Amino acid sequence: MKKPNWSAAEFRQAARSITAVSHRLYQHGWSPATSSNYSQRLDESHCAVTVSGKDKGLLSEADIMVVNLNGEPVSTGKPSAETALHTQLYRHHKNCGAVLHTHSLASTVLTMHWPNSSELILSGYELLKAFAGIESHDYDMVIPIFANTQDIDQLALDVDAAMSNGRISHAYLIRGHGVYTWAEDMSACYRQLEALEFLFMAELERRKLGGAP
Repeated sequence: MKKPNWSAAEFRQAARSITAVSHRLYQHGWSPATSSNYSQRLDESHCAVTVSGKDKGLLSEADIMVVNLNGEPVSTGKPSAETALHTQLYRHHKNCGAVLHTHSLASTVLTMHWPNSSELILSGYELLKAFAGIESHDYDMVIPIFANTQDIDQLALDVDAAMSNGRISHAYLIRGHGVYTWAEDMSACYRQLEALEFLFMAELERRKLGGAP
C-alpha cells in the first residue's frame, strides 16, 4: 500500500477546518439537520470528508474521516453517501483543495419551482467578482442543474462529462437537493459558497417581484 503524503497533524488541521465551516454554514441555515457534506484535500490521492448522518450544527472533528479518490475509506467511519461527487472533483481538478455542498432554501426553491430549467444563469451582479477568474459584473455565470438521483456514481460521471465539455465553471446544482462548489482551499471555497447563496436569494427575490426566470 502506498504511504500517504499527509500527516496526522495535517488531517487534524483539515478536520478542524471542515468542522469550523460546518458550524458557520449551519448557522446561516444552509445545511439543516444532517444534510450537506464537506471535504478537504489531504494529498494527490486522499481527502478528508464528513461521515454520514451527522447533524452539521453539532459536527465535531471525530465526525471527519479519510477516503482515497476512489471513495474508499482509509480510516474509521462511514463516508457521506455523496462522497463520489467530492472525489470526482478532486480527480478532475488537480488544484481543487476543498468542496462544499449545501441544501439551502433558495437553491432548493429555484430548482423545484421552475422544473423545466436545465440551468441557472447569474448575470450582471457585482458579487460575481467573488469567483476566481471573474473580473467584471458584466458576465453570465451558467450553473447547470442536474436531476436528483440516488445513483451517485452515475451522477458523478454525468458531472465529469459536463466538466470535460466546458459546461461547468464554479458550481452546479442538483434539483431539489442543493449546490456543489469547489476551490483551491477552504477559505476560497467558503467565499464562493457565500457568494452563491446570496445570489440564489437575490434571484429568488427578483422572481417573487416578477422578474423572468
